[in-house]
Amino acid sequence: MTAKIESLDDATGTGLQTGRWAFAALLGGNLSLSLTAMVVRFADTGPMAVGVWRLTLALPVLLVLMRRETGGRLPSRRALWIALGAGAFFALDLAAWHIGILQTKVANATLFGNSASLLLVIWGIMLSRTLPRDWQAVAILLAFAGSALLMGQSYEASSAYLVGDLLSLLAGALYTGYVLMMQRVRGEIGPWSALALSSAAGIPILLGIAIALGETIMPQNWTPLIVLAVMSQIVGQGLLIWALPRFSPLVIGLTLLVQPVVAAVAGWLIFHETLSPLEIFGGALVAAALVLIRLPSRAARPI
Repeated sequence: MTAKIESLDDATGTGLQTGRWAFAALLGGNLSLSLTAMVVRFADTGPMAVGVWRLTLALPVLLVLMRRETGGRLPSRRALWIALGAGAFFALDLAAWHIGILQTKVANATLFGNSASLLLVIWGIMLSRTLPRDWQAVAILLAFAGSALLMGQSYEASSAYLVGDLLSLLAGALYTGYVLMMQRVRGEIGPWSALALSSAAGIPILLGIAIALGETIMPQNWTPLIVLAVMSQIVGQGLLIWALPRFSPLVIGLTLLVQPVVAAVAGWLIFHETLSPLEIFGGALVAAALVLIRLPSRAARPI
């Protein structure tokens, strides 16, 4: 990696190799991505086609930025395959999420789709071979307690939702793979190169699924798709991918919880969706966790 993380303390951004700008980029990327679902509601194509246009409209800009970043030099074969593999994971994540959300409740899909947060935290602990202590442990507890309150209020267990729940859980696992592969390839190539290659890999996969499902491909209204390409793929993913090598999976996983919080607030402000006191309290707990994870901790206990 371009910025090697030696301990959980460094992973929180308190080390010399991480800075406030990197953490701001990580949060900013998640803030942009959290509004994706809201913009998708305004699109007049099928859900897979939305993903196709999100990647396709962003790709020319990403290719220009990639050329400026590399000077026209091609990445190594190893880096190329990892980036393309990450793009396949991302496309399949979108496919599983979009199909799953049609077969379960939105709350269920949100809860299981955000399993990437938990999986990344577990992976981060395994990777560092240490158990978090002090503020880090408190931050993890607050983050997942808050997300459970925020997303679990409307969760409903039912055999009728089993397929949708499993697909949403699969989407979370696929997104975990995407993040880890992008973090790995960022040790060799720049953020725009990684994002351009992964986006290019995802387009044919999503297009094939959209055609197989008989979706409407061509939009009548291009505005939501252009906004989605810029806000989510260029700005949101751009900031996220730039920040990835500067943090451990543990911290990345916790910051992913920003997305359901902001999405819930946006739904309340724009679509007049109600928020219960417990859901508001859950969002506050997640916000507190993001503050605490930046505080220094004493040496963590080895596993």
